[in-house]
Amino acid sequence: MSSICTTCPYCGVGCGIRTDGNTLQGDEIHPANGGRLCVKGSSVLETLGDQDRLLYPEIEGLRASWNHALDEVANRFRRIVDEHGPDAVAFYVSGQLLTEDYYVANKLMKGYIGSANIDTNSRLCMSSAVVAHKRAFGEDVVPGCYEDLEIADLVILTGSNTAWAHPIVYQRIAAAKQARPEMKVVVIDPRRTATCDLADLHIAVRPGQDVPLFNGLLTWLDDHNALDGEYIAAHTNGFDAALSTAREQGNDWDALASQLGVSKVDLTTFYHWFATCDKTVTVFSQGVNQARNGSDQGNAIINAHLATGRVGKPGASPFSITGQPNAMGGREVGGLANQLAVHLDIDNQEHHAAVADFWQTENLARENGLTAVDLFNAVESGQVKAVWIMATNPVDSLPEADRVRHALMACDTVVVSDCVASGDTLACADIRLPALGWGEKSGMVTNSERCVSRQRPFVPAPGEAKADWWIITEVARRMGYADAFGYQHEHEIFAEYSALTALAGRFGKRLDLTAAAEMSADQYESWEPQQWPLQADPRCFGDGQFATPDGRARFVACKNPVVHKMGDAYPVILNSGRIRDQWHTMTRTGRAGRLFAHLSEPFTALHPKDIERYRLTDGGFVRLTSKVGDALVRVKSDAGQRPGTAFMPMHWTDQFSRRARVDALVPARLDPHSGQPAFKHTPVNVSDWQPRWHGWLFTAATPPAVEYWARVPVDAFLQAGQVQRYRLAGDADLTEQQLHEWMPEAAQWLALNDPSTGHFRRAALDADGKLIAWLAIGESLPLCDVEWLASCFADEQDVQPLSILAGQPADAGPDLGPVICSCHQVRQKTIEAAVEEGADTVEAIGQCCKAGTNCGSCIPELKGLLATSAV
Repeated sequence: MSSICTTCPYCGVGCGIRTDGNTLQGDEIHPANGGRLCVKGSSVLETLGDQDRLLYPEIEGLRASWNHALDEVANRFRRIVDEHGPDAVAFYVSGQLLTEDYYVANKLMKGYIGSANIDTNSRLCMSSAVVAHKRAFGEDVVPGCYEDLEIADLVILTGSNTAWAHPIVYQRIAAAKQARPEMKVVVIDPRRTATCDLADLHIAVRPGQDVPLFNGLLTWLDDHNALDGEYIAAHTNGFDAALSTAREQGNDWDALASQLGVSKVDLTTFYHWFATCDKTVTVFSQGVNQARNGSDQGNAIINAHLATGRVGKPGASPFSITGQPNAMGGREVGGLANQLAVHLDIDNQEHHAAVADFWQTENLARENGLTAVDLFNAVESGQVKAVWIMATNPVDSLPEADRVRHALMACDTVVVSDCVASGDTLACADIRLPALGWGEKSGMVTNSERCVSRQRPFVPAPGEAKADWWIITEVARRMGYADAFGYQHEHEIFAEYSALTALAGRFGKRLDLTAAAEMSADQYESWEPQQWPLQADPRCFGDGQFATPDGRARFVACKNPVVHKMGDAYPVILNSGRIRDQWHTMTRTGRAGRLFAHLSEPFTALHPKDIERYRLTDGGFVRLTSKVGDALVRVKSDAGQRPGTAFMPMHWTDQFSRRARVDALVPARLDPHSGQPAFKHTPVNVSDWQPRWHGWLFTAATPPAVEYWARVPVDAFLQAGQVQRYRLAGDADLTEQQLHEWMPEAAQWLALNDPSTGHFRRAALDADGKLIAWLAIGESLPLCDVEWLASCFADEQDVQPLSILAGQPADAGPDLGPVICSCHQVRQKTIEAAVEEGADTVEAIGQCCKAGTNCGSCIPELKGLLATSAV
């Protein structure tokens, strides 16, 4: 098979990939990554395969034909619309969809069913940025591009652990700073994260204080004659009101620094650098957006850029960086409930008439639909009686996640299109539709810098899986809309969408893909990555002309938030986010064992003082409770946390741990302008949990019903019978009967018992002597080599009974410690040995053992080991 150029399925960086289906590497000519890949992108082939794939349509748990399943979806939706009106049905879609999928879903719901009840999981991550862009620029446009990060003199990273969430962007900044050491990097984050390794200045602002920080910046710029008065007068409106509101907190920098929880020196240094660096880029992401005032936080950042004329110019822009591979594509086609299509508005009569005419429909929605949280509240109340969920997992990702699950279980009709056979949301479905996964799909995606790239298939579709756009189109035809949904190929959909963008230009918007409206199928197949608008300069608004009625940008007066005193019942502020090697709810990364090597279990990170204060144990267990839910995870000491705060990853679901769904803890508190939930600021209580026993279990069966378990897949290269590894802990006495029930039927048993210490070991072998399950229980966690045990499940392994019971090979070498470099599986002791041998730089470590030589995400940890060695 010849090499196929496609696009990575993970974050919004939009990296190019080149693969022949057996090997994979970064695409050297793709403008986003130039050949670089992070560990997730590098390991994506390991996540492919038919294991746990949804292969056939199912109705009420029974396999059905496609015709039957499609008829059933169409008939149910048609019946509910006829009986209760179009607002009684809804779609909930995803930034994992391709642009063509998104487009036909939006066209069907808004254009023909006649409701705007289609929203997307991008509501949860980027909708506040959408509001900020529209209020300031008149259109949801990221003005700059990745190149600006490399030519800027000051890069500000706020609300973004870029090193872990967008590793290739981080590496581009790191390379630029290495080439130009005078470049300054400021990180604004309550936590000290891996991203801070690159920072000249870390502003560890208190959670929720971004508006006061940037209002203070606007005031500072005015006080120090650092405004661009000519730009403000010629190209903007609303400056006086924005400055007046910012000045309400005064210009007492000592008082402001105290309020923000930072030193006055750091605060004024940051303000001085911003004032004096004409080439400034401010990158903001979920830490800014996921707040009750996320829209204002975005606009406070944009205000500072407008006040200095730094928008859409080389090296100078605010830069909202997206979380999903096609979050931008969904925003472009109108995937949000309060958009029409191509950046046009539902409640604008001219926009409405133009889109209705283009789509040739009389049913076009006239009112904004329900945004994500309100949509599922409407499911709970029975207002929405049928919901179709595509390529996303709201039972895990929405706030008050348990409530979402209960709402779906009681809903009349839940349709789920997905590529996996097990999932917390899929368990709620009445109708399950098998969709294509990455490597099988064909279509377009748009990354954070507006670069449109192709995802191309290179493996055959398993079972009866179909493209999402095909599934939606077939349902539309069965609902009576065949004339408008006659697509035979995805390129026809993209061409129609591209033609529709001409309406955006008619109304003064910058979105423009009209040059692609007439392209052939062959031209579609050969599409090369390019940014819109399809013109020489990839930036927008650099000419000072904006997409507002008068062509001027608008300052937005941003009020400082009211600070509420923490109550004794919930004294800790919980923040959630990504870790380095996992993605969203792990339906993809959870299939690759090596992506668990860095962090294998769900955890809560707390400052050492808080661990001591709440009588916890580093590496032990902690119960977290909020007003809406609870969780049980491991404790991780992290001096980079602010005291009084905690961090918990967003990735773990009921498929991977018993009680680690962080969004079950998060109350549904929303930004009033964007409807985006505040995931970063949840008051919780933390308390110690002491299990009576600990254990390891390798089995193909479901996990036992114990208080704590966390699952890690045996690496894809060693899988046999889908064996999984479980870390267990419990608070009830165990019996021989329970231990027996946890193990499968076996032809041979190996056993070791020490009742006096509560230590038990079991190994189950089949008739050929092949290991099929393994269990060890003890008052403390039994010692074993879990990686070696995983290898024992491979067919070629010769099982040695004594070694198996011991849980390690007879010739076991020294413990090499945890994995630091996931790309090359390099462990801590190997790195420390390289340092002892004289490797005194990151580059030297790489030469010795390859650590840090691929994606670079582990470089901050390598530097930490070097610093520890020096001490």
